[in-house]
Amino acid sequence: MAGLWLLYASFGLVAASLAPLVLPIQNDLAMSYAAMGSVMGAWQLVYIFSAVPCGILIDRLGPRPALFIGALLIGLSALGRSVAVDYWSFLAAVMLFGLGGPIVSSGAPKVVAELFSGSQRGLAMGIYMTGPAIGGVVCLTLTNSWLLPLLHGDWRGVMVLWALITLLAGGLWWLVAGHLLNKGQTDQIPKPQLHIMRELLASPAVKVVLLMSVGVFMYNHGLSNWLPEILRSGGMTPTRAGYWAAIPTLVGILGSLLIPRLATPQRRYYILLGLCAAALGASLLLLCHEGLPLVSGLILQGIARSSMMTVLILTLVELPGIGDQRAGVASGLFFSAAEVGGVLGPLGMGLIYDQSGGFEMSLAGLSVVTVLMMLGTVYLARLTRRDTPRPGVD
Repeated sequence: MAGLWLLYASFGLVAASLAPLVLPIQNDLAMSYAAMGSVMGAWQLVYIFSAVPCGILIDRLGPRPALFIGALLIGLSALGRSVAVDYWSFLAAVMLFGLGGPIVSSGAPKVVAELFSGSQRGLAMGIYMTGPAIGGVVCLTLTNSWLLPLLHGDWRGVMVLWALITLLAGGLWWLVAGHLLNKGQTDQIPKPQLHIMRELLASPAVKVVLLMSVGVFMYNHGLSNWLPEILRSGGMTPTRAGYWAAIPTLVGILGSLLIPRLATPQRRYYILLGLCAAALGASLLLLCHEGLPLVSGLILQGIARSSMMTVLILTLVELPGIGDQRAGVASGLFFSAAEVGGVLGPLGMGLIYDQSGGFEMSLAGLSVVTVLMMLGTVYLARLTRRDTPRPGVD
């Protein structure tokens, strides 16, 4: 778990590395805001198409070598950014993250599914999900306040540091995972991977989970990218909005440790329904610009954002017919579908803002998405009860 957490924290470091360095990168590489925006969304687009092949790779090689390869690709992405000379070389380096990232995010559920069961499995998922959050917080808080002054304003040196940390995390993973996860899975998969994918996609429950994953990422990525601007548009200064926007992240770290461990099969769908309801409440309360309603909305957003994805992945890998051996392919499908929402969420909120002049319509749209996710949870619970005729399992 320590090795896995370090990998995912490194994922968070590199994923968040562009945001605090926008101006120095633009000035150095002569990039416009439009060009920088295209770079910021480049790895998510690659992610959509690479997540499924990466899931297949994990099931074929086994988690130990696959996640090591993922760490190498993420580290090389950060290193490539540090030596970029123009827009195209920088874009290529960022896109490389879209190949390494899904190996880590799809491999982590497989590792947990192999090593843990019951409430321990939910707790383990909650623990590793704090990794990218903490990695992102470290990157955002230290880059401008400490690292850039220490490195005399050299943004390339910051990227080299994140690359070294990621490569070190990959090496530690290789060492600590050797005695547990040192065998590939090829001999345990008698069917071709495409046949397995068709079987998974034929399951109504899997289809519902994939559709819900789009909604979860649309909500999470949309709000996380636009929250500071939502708060600023409500009258806050940029500095104050930045501090307030950190509230959901801090709440989310605690939620990741507490909520998933409670999501045992007997109560998983009740918890998922409650998380969707919290997301709905947050979307509505963020329409308020001050006071207790705003604070409540930020707290509810942190609760929902921290655990919706974790509980949904946990639900997926424990669906009938998935199991440990198909967890990699299933997780690849999950993230491939989910990143469609990850792109549409921020993009859609920006387009709606341009048309309406505010975030009210965007937040109303997210509220509709959360209601649909609640309906999907109820339907998924019924499908699971039908396919798993064991007493006490909802």
